[in-house]
Amino acid sequence: MLDALIGILTALLFSWVMLIVALLVVRPKGAVPADAVRMLPDLLRLVLRLAADRALPRAVRVRLWLLTGYLAMPIDLVPDVIPVLGYADDAIIVAIVLRSVVRRAGIGAVRGHWPGSADGFAVLCRVAGLTPSGPAITRE
Repeated sequence: MLDALIGILTALLFSWVMLIVALLVVRPKGAVPADAVRMLPDLLRLVLRLAADRALPRAVRVRLWLLTGYLAMPIDLVPDVIPVLGYADDAIIVAIVLRSVVRRAGIGAVRGHWPGSADGFAVLCRVAGLTPSGPAITRE
């Protein structure tokens, strides 16, 4: 019984480490996690605004609602009580979803719903690996 419990805990720990490594591999190049953490309130408002926009394709809105649910969950890959690193996994996942949104809906949708400053939008583009100019909204 004890061997089975140790095996399960080891497998869970290994899976957690592999998820963290995968997040680090797909993170935007040159992005500073501290930049993303400072932008978190604006990012949350952006995600909610995009998710509520009925002009966006349904698949995009579903991804954004799933992201909102993940961000609201009290359990994270890296606990939020760990300074900077605790929010880094959230920022990386937001960046991945925003890249997906831009591929489907265009940078104009993200720019139109951005609640922060122009400088903040430039940082968002850099952190999420977005290009500031891109196609307009596409419909499904």
